[in-house]
Amino acid sequence: MRRDLPYALSGLALGGLLLGNAALAPDAAPVGALDVALVLVMAAALAVCRRYPVLALSVVTATMLALHLRVHAGVSAAFPVLGTVYLAAWRGHRAAAALASVVFLGGFLARDFSVAPADRPSQQIAERSALLLGWFFAANVAGLVARQRRAYLEQVEQRAIEAERTREEMALRRAGEERLRIARDLHDSLTHSISVIKVQAGIAVHLARKHNEEPSAALLAIQEASGAAMRELRATLDVLRAPSDGDRIGLARVDELAERTRAAGVPVRVTVTGTPRDLPAEVDQAGYRVIQEALTNVARHAGPATAQVRIEYAPERLAVAVDDDGRASPDRPVTPGVGLRGMRERVTGLGGTLRTAPRDGGGFAVHATFPLDGLP
Repeated sequence: MRRDLPYALSGLALGGLLLGNAALAPDAAPVGALDVALVLVMAAALAVCRRYPVLALSVVTATMLALHLRVHAGVSAAFPVLGTVYLAAWRGHRAAAALASVVFLGGFLARDFSVAPADRPSQQIAERSALLLGWFFAANVAGLVARQRRAYLEQVEQRAIEAERTREEMALRRAGEERLRIARDLHDSLTHSISVIKVQAGIAVHLARKHNEEPSAALLAIQEASGAAMRELRATLDVLRAPSDGDRIGLARVDELAERTRAAGVPVRVTVTGTPRDLPAEVDQAGYRVIQEALTNVARHAGPATAQVRIEYAPERLAVAVDDDGRASPDRPVTPGVGLRGMRERVTGLGGTLRTAPRDGGGFAVHATFPLDGLP
């Protein structure tokens, strides 16, 4: 309701302007109760125009045209219509905005020409008509330009987010490559030397016992220490060669992602079917990224909506899905952005399939399937 408050206040302000102008204009008819009711209906329509732009546009156009035909309120009757025309064009309802403009202008100008007194200069009527035509044309064009600008800014922001994710993945990959390099260097430089020490100590112990001599305590300590050092070095190299499970981004961390999305104001429900199993790192990470991108799109584009995340483990495949009940619909096609294209490339690169489309009942669906053939 807080976001609707500026529109409601604008409607009341325009209503006061209309009634004041009708009361002061010399060629206006007296304002009656029906005219006040028309102004109040216009103000109520403006209060909900953010949520229902086409409905508000229709109501405002009809009420203002009726008010002008009854009272001859002047050009002030066009102001509420201009505002809703701009809003409708900005929200993508171009045909409705253009039709409302034509209907209001036709009725308004027909009324002006029909009641114009004979002594009124035709040039003055023509100038006012041209002014109104220019205003409505500008409102339609401004709405379209604002919509294109918003789409451009959203695309730029999506590219920046994708670039940040790419930089993060590159940093993780470089860190992994550095771990492998360190592991190779340690293996080449230390394991050989420690192995030689262990072998030499073992030979010395063996020869001493062969000659019925008790090996010295120092020699036994060297043999034991070298063996322990080899075991610890192998464990260290194993850690360097593979990152720990705690640092791995995968489906095990979907609950954390859902919690962050809930904190952003989007209710999320997570459902897991089948028996969770160890997955290849690429598939595990790709499934997480698909869910992450889909929830990000819900928070950014779906409006007031809830989301449902489903993860299905099957012997031959892994399926992840994110459905929302937002404002997307089949009659309003979605232009794939950077996020959706990156999601499709990630899934198809692993031999999977991705389906993204508006749902029949409203909202948007993202379904990804990854093959797991040949895995134990």
